Amino acid sequence: MILSEIKTFKDAAQRISGQVYHTPIFNLNPKPLEFDFSSNGEIYFKLENLQVTGSFKARGAANKLLTLTDAKQNAGFVTASGGNHGLAVAWAAASIKVPSIVFLPQSTPKDKIIDLKSYGAQVFVEGRSWDEANSLALETAKSKGMAYIHPFADPAVIAGQGTIGLEIIEQVRNVDTIIVAIGGGGLIAGIAAAVKCINPSIRIIGVEPIGAPTLYESLKNGKIITLPEINTDAGTLAPRRTMPINYEIIASCIDKIILVSDEEMKTAAQVLWQKVGIAVELSAAATFAALMTKRYLPQVNEKVVAVICGKGKAGF
Repeated sequence: MILSEIKTFKDAAQRISGQVYHTPIFNLNPKPLEFDFSSNGEIYFKLENLQVTGSFKARGAANKLLTLTDAKQNAGFVTASGGNHGLAVAWAAASIKVPSIVFLPQSTPKDKIIDLKSYGAQVFVEGRSWDEANSLALETAKSKGMAYIHPFADPAVIAGQGTIGLEIIEQVRNVDTIIVAIGGGGLIAGIAAAVKCINPSIRIIGVEPIGAPTLYESLKNGKIITLPEINTDAGTLAPRRTMPINYEIIASCIDKIILVSDEEMKTAAQVLWQKVGIAVELSAAATFAALMTKRYLPQVNEKVVAVICGKGKAGF
C-alpha cells in the first residue's frame, strides 16, 4: 500500500463508506467573546467525537478489516490500545461476529473497559504503558493464530485515518492549517499524507502532552526515541515509542509539534463543554488547548481546523 498516492486514501474512503460516519464540521465563527485567543483566524472543529465508537479509530479498524481475507477475518482480532482503538477493533469484530481480544494499560478509564466488554471483547488490563500491553497482544495473536491489528503502524489503518483529511478539504474550502493530536502517530500520519497529496501547502500541526512527547523528541533527535517514562493522564496519547512508518511520514509531512500540559487539556475540555456543548476526553482537547494557550496563534483570515478526536463525559 503506497501512502504517498491519493488513490490509497480515496480507495479507503470508498471501502469504509457506509461503515463509518462522514463527521460534521463545527464552525466557531463568529466566536464567543471568551474565544478572543483565536480572533485572528477562522476556527473549525472536525467532530470525530461523533464517529462510530466515539473516535476516529473506527475508520482505520474498518479499513483494515475490509482488506483482510475471509480466513483471516474469521480467526478474530487481537490488539493493544489506550481504549479507543480497542473499541474500534471490538466493534469491527462484533460487526462480522468474530472474537476479539484487547490488551489495555493500567491507566485505561473504567468506562472504556465496560464499553469494550459490551462489544463482546475479551479484555486484559496489563502493563503500565501501551507498549507493555502491546507486547502481550503480539504474543497472544501469534499463539492463537488471530489477526493482530496495530493501532497506528499499519498502512491500512493509517489510510483509514487519512480519510479525515479528504473530508476536511471538502468541508472547509481553502483550509490553511489542520491541528491534530499525536499518540503513536497514525492519525496525524494519515491526515498529513492524504492532505499533502492534494495540497502540499496546507500546514499540519501536531500536539502532544508535555508528559509524553514521543514524536517531539524523535524529530528533535532526527531518529525514533523511546521515552524512558510517560507522565500524562491522556492515555490515548501515551506510547513510549512511535514506529518507522509513522515517523517517516510525520518527519516529511508535518510542520510543527506543540506540547501542552494535562491541566491545559483539562481546561480546554471544560471550555468545550461549557461554551460550545462538545463533550470530549482529555486527549481530544489537546488540539483546542494548543489554540487556547496561543501556542498556535492563527494569522489574520487563516482557516484552521482542529480535529476533535474522541468523545468524553459531559463537563469532563
